[in-house]
Amino acid sequence: MNAIQVAKRYFQAWNQRDAEAIVATFAEGGTYTDPSAGQGLTGEAIGGYAKGLWAAFPDLSFEIISAAETDGGVVSSQWLMRGTNTGSLLGLPPTGRTVALPGADFIQVEGEKIRSVQGYFDSRSVPEQLGLQVLVQPHAIGPFSFGTSTSVRTGKKNKPGAFGITVLEARSEEEIQQIKELSRQTATEMLEMPGFIGWVGMTIGPRMMTVTAWETPEHPQQLRGGSHGQAMRKFFGPELAAGGTTSVWVPRRFNAMWVRCTACGSMADVERLAGKCQCGQSLPEHIAYW
Repeated sequence: MNAIQVAKRYFQAWNQRDAEAIVATFAEGGTYTDPSAGQGLTGEAIGGYAKGLWAAFPDLSFEIISAAETDGGVVSSQWLMRGTNTGSLLGLPPTGRTVALPGADFIQVEGEKIRSVQGYFDSRSVPEQLGLQVLVQPHAIGPFSFGTSTSVRTGKKNKPGAFGITVLEARSEEEIQQIKELSRQTATEMLEMPGFIGWVGMTIGPRMMTVTAWETPEHPQQLRGGSHGQAMRKFFGPELAAGGTTSVWVPRRFNAMWVRCTACGSMADVERLAGKCQCGQSLPEHIAYW
C-alpha cells in the first residue's frame, strides 16, 4: 500500500464516520493537528474529536479535490468538507444550516500508517456560515476582563418586579460548556413559565453569571425543577463548579422609559404620554424595560 492509498483509507474512515477506523490508520504515537483541535491529538483523542464533529454535523463528508505525494512520504491533499448543523456545537443549539469548508491536509506516512496529519483551514469560516458571531478580543487588559453574553426575551413591556442573579465559577473549559448547555435549556424552559420577562447569560473567563427578570419575587420559585434543578443537584454534588451563589433582587426604583420619536426626534416619556409623543406621533413599541 503506497502513501496515497493510506491517505485515501484515512479519508474513507472519516466519510464512513468510523472513529475506530480513523484511529487505526495512525501509527503508535501518531498525531493529528488542525486549527480547531489544537496541537498533537493522539490515539483515542483523535477518535473523540471526530465524534464531536459528527455530533454537530451528522452528515459530515470530505470530497477530495486533489492528492499528491511529495518527498519523504508526505501526501498533500486538498479537500472540501460539507455538513449540516443538526446537532449542538460548542453548547449552542443547532442552526440547521449547511457549511462547505475548503481546507488542506499534509499527511506524513510511514510504511502503511500515518505518523502525522497537519490540517489547515479558515477557522472563522464555519461559525460565519452558521450565522454565528466571530469575536476577537483579549481575555483581560489591566482591571478589565472580556467575555461573551446571550439574551432571551419574551417581548413583554412590564416593569420587572424582581431579578434573579446566579454566579458560578467554572473549573475547566469542559465545565464552562456544560454550564452553558444547562443554562440554554433552563432559559428555553423559562419561556413557558408565568411571570418570566427575560434572561441574560454572561461568561467572562471562568466566571459565569445569569440575570433573570421576573414580574414578582415569587415567580423564581418555579426554577426548583427542570434543567435548573438538575444544575443545582450537580452543583451540590461533586460534578459542577468551584463555587457560586444565587439571589433574588427587588428593584427600588424605575425611572421613566424614554423613547425617541421618529417624527420630531425628541425624547418622550412613553408611559406618561401613553405611547404618544407630544407632537402626536405614535412612539416605537419595540423598546421595553428588559
